[in-house]
Amino acid sequence: MNDQLDLLNRLPLRNNLRGLTPYGAPQLDVPVLLNVNENTHGLPHEVADAIAARVQSAVAGLNRYPDREFTELREALAKYLGHGLSAGNMWAANGSNEVLQQILQAFGGPGRRLLSFPPTYSMYPLLASGTDTEYVTARRGADFGLTAGQAAKAVRDTAANIVVLCSPNNPTGTALGLDVVEAVYEAGEASQAIVIVDEAYAEFAHVGTDSALTLLPGRERLIVSRTMSKAFALAGARVGYLAAAPQIADALRLVRLPYHLSAVTQATALAALDHADALLANVEEIKGQRDRIVSELASLGLQPAPSDSNFVFFGGLKDPHKVWQGLLDAGVLIRDVGIAGHLRVTAGTEAETTAFLDRLRELL
Repeated sequence: MNDQLDLLNRLPLRNNLRGLTPYGAPQLDVPVLLNVNENTHGLPHEVADAIAARVQSAVAGLNRYPDREFTELREALAKYLGHGLSAGNMWAANGSNEVLQQILQAFGGPGRRLLSFPPTYSMYPLLASGTDTEYVTARRGADFGLTAGQAAKAVRDTAANIVVLCSPNNPTGTALGLDVVEAVYEAGEASQAIVIVDEAYAEFAHVGTDSALTLLPGRERLIVSRTMSKAFALAGARVGYLAAAPQIADALRLVRLPYHLSAVTQATALAALDHADALLANVEEIKGQRDRIVSELASLGLQPAPSDSNFVFFGGLKDPHKVWQGLLDAGVLIRDVGIAGHLRVTAGTEAETTAFLDRLRELL
């Protein structure tokens, strides 16, 4: 590893990339993988067959470039989200990470500043570095919460050009109140800040948790980012998207690579959206396992955070790495996110959840 680092440092790398390590969780071959918030339910057979059929149809035209504007997909995404959105409000790319990268390419860069609120998604600073955007942070409360007043003050103090709010937040799983989004948007008026609400886990939220999609009308600097990796079980297909004012998509057209969304990707996403009901049925089962984890961890004397996502962040551990290793030794991989006394576990199938809880009881 040190030899590789030495070789890397011999290259004329940009200064702001020196010393960084690539994003990534451990990829280990164990029976129960609950570390990267994947949807561990396989695609229903009818959905897999529909995707295969649609991709087979697309194969006949692979000698031609795909629809550069992916119009049919944008129309389908708008229909799925509702809220009066149209194709003009939609944009998509290869995973929500590329969506975020394109936003930073268009609105970030040298001399511009991205504000976020750790602990949060660890890709944000890496995306900032990759686009030479300054990354600044403001802390959350002791309970990892974020109030409207705290967030608005941070926006004003930093004069941020871009603010990213993760809701439900990764790794804590907690959703933000819409008052926080509204306060951040208003506080960003002076610096004309682009406000991104990263709703990668929105489909797993408890009933009554409102989406920032409701705030889009009249707010041209507000972006709501989503993904098909989680609820739609398409992590391997790499499809992310956003909803915003049409001029946001026009700005991203200036930086996107030509034909960036392949015909196969478009076909896969369209088939999945055609079968959204079947895929979202698994979401309800996952939510049930998540709530089971929260309840049972609390009964074990641990401190699970309230979760509106498909994972549970929990504290109260004297030696989290020892627990992590003990679970791994039993074939259960969860995530050590580097926060003292805490670990994070994805809500999997009933059998996977049982394997995790049974081994955890033994370790405690």
